[in-house]
Amino acid sequence: MKKPCIEADLVLTLIPLLESTDQEMLLHAGRAIGCICYDNRDLQEELVKVGVITSLVRILTDYAESEPLVHVDLLALCNLADLDTAKEALSKTKIAEQLVKQLRRAENHERLEIVFEVLQALAQNDALKVQLVEAGVQEVLSEILLRLQGSSQAEDTCIVKAASDLIVSLLLGDGNCVRMVQLGVIHQLLDLLEKHVESGDISVQHAALSALRNLAIPVVNKIQMLEEGVAERIQALLRSEMPPMQFKLLGTLRMLADGQADAAEILGQDPMLLNRLVQWCNANDHTGVCGEANRLLASILRHNRSQEVVKAIQEAQGVKHLVSMTTSKHAAMQNEALNALAIASTIDLGDLRQEIEEDKIKETLEQLCSHSNANVVKEAVTTLQILRGETPQ
Repeated sequence: MKKPCIEADLVLTLIPLLESTDQEMLLHAGRAIGCICYDNRDLQEELVKVGVITSLVRILTDYAESEPLVHVDLLALCNLADLDTAKEALSKTKIAEQLVKQLRRAENHERLEIVFEVLQALAQNDALKVQLVEAGVQEVLSEILLRLQGSSQAEDTCIVKAASDLIVSLLLGDGNCVRMVQLGVIHQLLDLLEKHVESGDISVQHAALSALRNLAIPVVNKIQMLEEGVAERIQALLRSEMPPMQFKLLGTLRMLADGQADAAEILGQDPMLLNRLVQWCNANDHTGVCGEANRLLASILRHNRSQEVVKAIQEAQGVKHLVSMTTSKHAAMQNEALNALAIASTIDLGDLRQEIEEDKIKETLEQLCSHSNANVVKEAVTTLQILRGETPQ
């Protein structure tokens, strides 16, 4: 029956009825439009063009307590939200506030799933991401995750997964990371992690940790995060014995130290952290954690370059791990290790000489001088020249 309805322009006749104040009229008009337009992209585009988005947001705002109307409205949004034109139109409305309100008042799994589906589609749009965060969506997500923590029911597990996926969509891979940090998202993520550190859902941890790491990439974010004590909170979380969590936390610390001499100095003069790093450098059963620990050790040296940090890393017996790192199968890690050793040698060659001889670093460097990667060769030659007391070319 869809085809004759479409050919008769019934949809365009029904659209004005969405301006009615009669709830029964709105309900049936909404259902009819939804049924006719379901899975018909051309018609859906036409709906957006004639302004249906404004009507849907108005209904959701004016009749937020009417379960049948809200249900029909959310289904309509669900069908349209994948369209770029619909997202563009929605970004000019107060949809974010209304969806967060519906997420907060949702009492059953079916309603939660529909709202999550709409939110997941909208989170692909940068403007809508910021609007959702400004409306406090992350706070509601945290409440839902904490409420369902530890539940083994299949329905609850699905909701936890949906909430975690939404966190990733909102806070990863977009140009709004700076705005997100300014809005205080970072501490909400850390609060969530602290509550899930020992026994929480893995998908929640993965989402929060992935988001944290990406938020630490912009330079302006690094500065704000360091000023707000994020590095200290991350270090406290490192008490976790779960390798996937350790791996991502170490990666976040490395991001924070990148290009930040002050952060590298704080981390490089923390004996407890350095001792843990050296332990993880030996964690051959967890190669990811081992690799990140080595990279963080090298990063601390590369970004601070102070004698105190070199001595602290020596005392923690970290130099031998940097030497081992020069033989990594990953050229990027070899470069980082060679660069760190060259810096350490420039700063504190006297104290390092004995250790260099014990670890046979010169032999390792000579072998690396014939490496297939030009950058590795360059770093190896530079480090060798420093160790021989020559001026690097």
